Amino acid sequence: MTTAGVEKSRESREAQREGAMASPSDPENSSANIYIPDEWVNAVDSVANDSTPSPPPIALVCGPKNSGKTTFSRYLLNVLLSRYRKVAYLDTDVGQSEFTTPGFLSLTVVDALTPDLAVPCMKRPERCFFFGDTSSKRDPTQYLKCIFALYDYYQKEYCMCDKRESPGRTELPLVVNTTGWVKGVGYDLLVEILNYIGPTHVVKIKISAESKNLPAGTFWLGDNTEGEVKLIEINSARQDSFNRSVLVQKDAHLLRDLRIMAYFRQSLPCNSNITTIKELANALAAHPPYEVPISSVKIRHLYCTVPSSEVLYSLNATIVGLAVSSQGSESMPWCIGLGIVRGVDTLKGLLYVLTPVPSSILKNVDLLLQGFIQIPTCLLQVQGCTSPYMSANVLPGS
Repeated sequence: MTTAGVEKSRESREAQREGAMASPSDPENSSANIYIPDEWVNAVDSVANDSTPSPPPIALVCGPKNSGKTTFSRYLLNVLLSRYRKVAYLDTDVGQSEFTTPGFLSLTVVDALTPDLAVPCMKRPERCFFFGDTSSKRDPTQYLKCIFALYDYYQKEYCMCDKRESPGRTELPLVVNTTGWVKGVGYDLLVEILNYIGPTHVVKIKISAESKNLPAGTFWLGDNTEGEVKLIEINSARQDSFNRSVLVQKDAHLLRDLRIMAYFRQSLPCNSNITTIKELANALAAHPPYEVPISSVKIRHLYCTVPSSEVLYSLNATIVGLAVSSQGSESMPWCIGLGIVRGVDTLKGLLYVLTPVPSSILKNVDLLLQGFIQIPTCLLQVQGCTSPYMSANVLPGS
């Protein structure tokens, strides 16, 4: 790929127990406190301090949707970072990803505290796959394959089985965040993940509505009790007026859109004075894209078959995963980020792609993956542009 002109404290643990989250509608004047109960503090201390530094803990966090798994995982990360220089984070939630945009399964190595437990932050993963949807139900088999591959990579790179064979290898603890789909097929997937990873600690978050919770005890082991695992059961931090733990209500669609906008905001210069979604939409629509020779990339549609004559039309004004087919297996290439296909010029043989991925990394991309991750509607509403992410008169008529 070649560019067409793109510019490219640690705080105390006590401070982590309360934070503020900016509202999407009023980021400067609105906040919500994050409360970390003593039960959560004890659970995190148990994970961080119950084991010797080597081997480090592997902690999996599970529970119903919106029960506080992500907030707990962030707090656990911070505490582990007070003991280890780095911590690995395996994100299995394609709908509410922690360090990436929705649609990714990723392994990220974290080396800095999360200053605000309520605010997610973007980080470049060590390895990731573009699943291309916000729910694992689209392809449960592929979903598991990606997670297992990421865990295998963690085992290979950050677990030391024999110090004599790998004397310089760094051992890292691992935090595994899971989805809130804990019934039906979602439950079966969670059991598969638990049995494959074999964590040292499992933190199960519960709410008062028992019907929404996971089964009691080490439900994933069945009659197989081999291996040692410490199960920690805690209640959700959110409580109602009767002191019952309840679910935190979230607008999942809005949160996904905000993550996508934050990701593509990185395409713009850091000093850009952008304070509203409208300003961001206009800035992205005006930003020079990368020029990508059509002959240099393959195109793969993840969940549908598109006639060869319609492939280029299907790409226009869509979000695609940027992958390197030479890394990983042919069916599971590593992904390095997302791009918006701004236009397709069949006469010049070029795709126009907007992405924050640096050109030095982008040059390795040889595969575009199209799934069901879409451009947020609010970014398409740019004054004076009928369709700001589809170059006019680029695709010639038949």
